[in-house]
Amino acid sequence: MPLSPPTADRQRIHRRNIVIEGFRRSDGLYDIEGRLTDVKDVDVQLSEGVRRAGEPIHEMAVRLTIDSTLTIVEAQSITDVMPYSGVCQEINPDYARLQGVRIAPGFTALLRDLFGGIKGCTHITELIGNMATGAYQTLAGERRQDPDRKPFQLDGCHALDTRGLAVARYYPRWVRASKEA
Repeated sequence: MPLSPPTADRQRIHRRNIVIEGFRRSDGLYDIEGRLTDVKDVDVQLSEGVRRAGEPIHEMAVRLTIDSTLTIVEAQSITDVMPYSGVCQEINPDYARLQGVRIAPGFTALLRDLFGGIKGCTHITELIGNMATGAYQTLAGERRQDPDRKPFQLDGCHALDTRGLAVARYYPRWVRASKEA
């Protein structure tokens, strides 16, 4: 179902594309790759000069290599296009500090602690946050679920509230008293 039609005429001036892909590697690990691209539909005056319409303002990529427990084995980031050449890309090596970190509840808060504000690149840090859900999606179906443990996705969103209809229907073992009770 599409969004409702806009209520006024409009002209697009900005587009951000985020692409996240997950790969199974031959060595048993997984690569989660993300790319963020910002493009303006109008010429923009930057400190370095004018960036023409259609030319990227930002283009960054990150690869997180993870194991089956969602532990980051290796992290790499690059900045191909940036508004402050010679400066923005200096932070890229710092993201290797994610090695050994597990993608689990609290991961986003840890990202903010490690790379928030002047300690990181806003765009790369945001991209990695999105890549965390890409990692979960990549491993969905790859890992064997322990039948005695509550599936990780339950109570992770509105639809999978263990007091709700979807859990009662598809995961009856894990249903709790209903919301109305």
